[in-house]
Amino acid sequence: MMATDFQAQGVKLFMQKDYEAAARVFQQAADAYETEGKRDMVGEMQTNLGLVHCALGENQQALDQMQSALATFQEMEDALRAAKVLGNMGRVYLALGDREQAYNCYRSAADVFQEMGENKLYGETLLAMGDLQVKEGKLMAGAATYEVGLDNIGQLSASQKVLKGLIGMRNKLLGG
Repeated sequence: MMATDFQAQGVKLFMQKDYEAAARVFQQAADAYETEGKRDMVGEMQTNLGLVHCALGENQQALDQMQSALATFQEMEDALRAAKVLGNMGRVYLALGDREQAYNCYRSAADVFQEMGENKLYGETLLAMGDLQVKEGKLMAGAATYEVGLDNIGQLSASQKVLKGLIGMRNKLLGG
């Protein structure tokens, strides 16, 4: 099988929540991409392995994989992929209970997404940041961050539309 075949099979297994099998196949894909000299794709597979470990609750292993992927993308000066990894790392740090590090990862990722005009990714990252701020009791800051995130996402889910309406009402009540 080719590396791309392993990758596709790994994604399918991940979506089916067969995480142990997905991990094995993503590792096979990483090894095959390494043989082909495709460092960027090795980094992608490390990110995928990190997501598998995260899904299994193996947060330190997830972080280790993602840090390797981040280093690869930074060496390659691939800012978009590095920012995507940072966003995923934010979620892992949150699972580890390190809210400060989670926020820093989200902030760094959001800045890159904004600079690159990746509005949907920027908005999604701001939603994660806003959620984190609310959990820390910073309700007004969280609502404001969430509002900017919703403005950048594009297509909103039904619950996001309701939330956006509530934030709009709050702004009217506060005279904003």
